[in-house]
Amino acid sequence: MKCKVLLTGKNNSAIDDFFIHMNDNIEAITTSCRYEDIIKHIKYFVPDVFVYCLFDETADDFNKLPLIKHRLSENKIPFILLGAKKECDEFERITFNIPDLILYKPITATLIQEKIVKFLKGWKYGDSKETAGQPEDAPLKNKEPVMTKDTVQPQQRKHILAIDDNSLMLKVIKEHLHGKYDVATAISGKVAFKFLEHKQTDLILLDYEMPDENGPAILAKLRSNEATKDIPVIFLTAISERDKLQKALVMKPQGYLLKPIDPNKLLETIAQHIG
Repeated sequence: MKCKVLLTGKNNSAIDDFFIHMNDNIEAITTSCRYEDIIKHIKYFVPDVFVYCLFDETADDFNKLPLIKHRLSENKIPFILLGAKKECDEFERITFNIPDLILYKPITATLIQEKIVKFLKGWKYGDSKETAGQPEDAPLKNKEPVMTKDTVQPQQRKHILAIDDNSLMLKVIKEHLHGKYDVATAISGKVAFKFLEHKQTDLILLDYEMPDENGPAILAKLRSNEATKDIPVIFLTAISERDKLQKALVMKPQGYLLKPIDPNKLLETIAQHIG
């Protein structure tokens, strides 16, 4: 039975190889780099593996990848990155811990096919770390969280409120933090303030760009309220324009993190403020 591969990315020659040279063991289909297209293909094509064919992408192209990775993980679908080592290294630096396997080019179509099939056999039986560790592959990362709920006693756990209009992003944040912190989520400032009327939080992660009421507007309300004015606030933003970031920093948040979120950087930044 052929393995089903969902392909995306800007490396058209690599994508062509899947259709021209890998018909024996692989059934391939392509999708655009748009988040909505990828999610629909995951749902209706139900791939065995997702392959990102990397070529000349920018940081902006990766903004939705943590959400895509979350959806893939929910469906137990591995993420394979295919590209030149320099570009793969840059991808790793920006996205952090997304690929389950990296295949460096140059590599033949035959070898790509062999490695994917072998990796999927290991993935299916929980032994992918050994089956994929060929010289051309980047080493697989430890997918277990650094911390678990058992490592921190319940009475010691601090509380974090994450505010973002994207429910999938909230799930990703919760996944990154649940091992060390108790996390509540809100899809708007209105929901967040309703929560804060009855409960306390130690730190707020606040999305910068949201409809109706954006991050700076919510921060202004927090600072004007005696009960919430001292809560540390960290902006989460995909915005790279200097003027907008400077406007946010004038309001004196405790900091900001760029999306896609680096889990280690997120934990490190939070720990600086609440331990």
